[in-house]
Amino acid sequence: MAKILSYQSIYDSFNWERPSYYNFATDVIDKWAGKDEDKQAIFWVDDDGNEKSRTFSEISTNSKKISNGLSTAGVERGDVVIVILGREIEWWEVFTAVLRMGSVISPGTTQLSAKDIEYRLQAASATCIITNSANVTKVDEVAKNCPALKTKVLIDEAFEGWLNYADLLTHSSDDFSEIKTTANEESMCYFTSGTTGYPKMTIHTHNYAIAHQVTGPHWLNLRENDLHWNISDTGWAKAAWSSYYGPWTCGAALFIHHGSGFSATQTLSLIERYPITTMCGAPTIYRLLVLENLSSYDFSSLRHCVGAGEPLNPEIIDTWKSATGLTIRDGYGQTETGILCGNFHFIEPKFGSMGKPAPGIHLSVIDDDGNQVGTNTEGDIAVKIKPEKPQGLFKEYKNDPERTADTMRYDWYITGDRAYVDEEGYFWFVSRADDVILSAGYRIGPFEVESALIEHPAVAESAVVSSPDETRGEVVKAFVVLTPGFEPSGKLSKELQDHVKTVTAPYKYPRKLEFVDALPKTVSGKIRRIELREREWAD
Repeated sequence: MAKILSYQSIYDSFNWERPSYYNFATDVIDKWAGKDEDKQAIFWVDDDGNEKSRTFSEISTNSKKISNGLSTAGVERGDVVIVILGREIEWWEVFTAVLRMGSVISPGTTQLSAKDIEYRLQAASATCIITNSANVTKVDEVAKNCPALKTKVLIDEAFEGWLNYADLLTHSSDDFSEIKTTANEESMCYFTSGTTGYPKMTIHTHNYAIAHQVTGPHWLNLRENDLHWNISDTGWAKAAWSSYYGPWTCGAALFIHHGSGFSATQTLSLIERYPITTMCGAPTIYRLLVLENLSSYDFSSLRHCVGAGEPLNPEIIDTWKSATGLTIRDGYGQTETGILCGNFHFIEPKFGSMGKPAPGIHLSVIDDDGNQVGTNTEGDIAVKIKPEKPQGLFKEYKNDPERTADTMRYDWYITGDRAYVDEEGYFWFVSRADDVILSAGYRIGPFEVESALIEHPAVAESAVVSSPDETRGEVVKAFVVLTPGFEPSGKLSKELQDHVKTVTAPYKYPRKLEFVDALPKTVSGKIRRIELREREWAD
């Protein structure tokens, strides 16, 4: 009988691989493909019951064809390729192709507005965009303002000025000359919202994939014969964690449901219908699932569940466990990192805690001087980066050395979150140190919403903060000062909400809106969001 290793023995014995050259497409995808040409990589289903499957061999072959097709179209090594797709199966082939050819993939949510897309194309000097017909008008509307953009690819229909994905597959060779990318060469660009300014370009290198050698086996608890379902938007780093690198590192197959929106009853029915063994979802998803009659569903195939994106309420974990026999194991990390802390399958979880530091991560709670604080003392969550960074930590915020430098304090990377550590080494989340709003797994910067509101003629000033919400954890709330001539009303409130939905991605709109005569400010005139946020949460 195999010996069950303790958390401490796994943590103490862990060492990062640090190769000089690395590429996930060749070092992982192609190796699984070579090991067994029939090995399943994806099982895909849509709302109409249509089913598709992809083997690692098919992902490997199709990605080589797309790499060749994009190269012929002028996309070069190091170019940024923006990919705006939902859970279409092409997302996984494109992701692999862009990595393979040494270009930089920048995934985005399908909810991005034309203005959002323009900002990303310009900021990243992206030369290529790959999307579906739903986004053609948005892209063509702003393309003239994006001089670097030279290649546009559609995965479904045919439009003038756009290459067709199916044509690239049909007319491109699968004989792709391997590109030896260095492990520290840029591979990914995620746009992540911050407290001030527009989203930052978070740059990862090819060794980011190596960090998910922890995510896959240790947090997701995946094995080669598992069918894993991560219920996550493809535009977020969570998809990279649990819909790409983590599972495929382990050789596990992905279950993908491509639908029009989230439905708790449909989700539970899919778990019952298909042999899904492991599942990952944002806390909001679990909060909605436990509202259903769980006793009427069969969870016999499911053996492991995890949650990430925000702290999960202990009562939700307890309800889920009572119905399924499974503990939802929280994990903590960021767009800038791999998994940093978690209730791993080899530790006894404490409901409501963040768990313990991930293997390969020296995680601590520190003070302003970079010193580790004592037990049960609140401080900043920090990752030790000297003498050597752990794998998976981002390279930089592109073209923003000041904000990059702000994340460093002596020998530490500062996450921007606060916590304390108990006597047994478990981390307990306290709060974020900034004003970023985490709503239903989405990261929303107040500045973006305030900028959208100020474009409306009725808005003189606004301040945006988080507000508690039973289902989403927290939602966006806007405090609005009106310009002369406008009066508060329910009609105006809805008009402002709809305005934000059209100016920026709809998920950012303020679900709560309050008209005020004035906003609290510092002596220097800066809005005191913290005062509004504390008042909101105290209420």
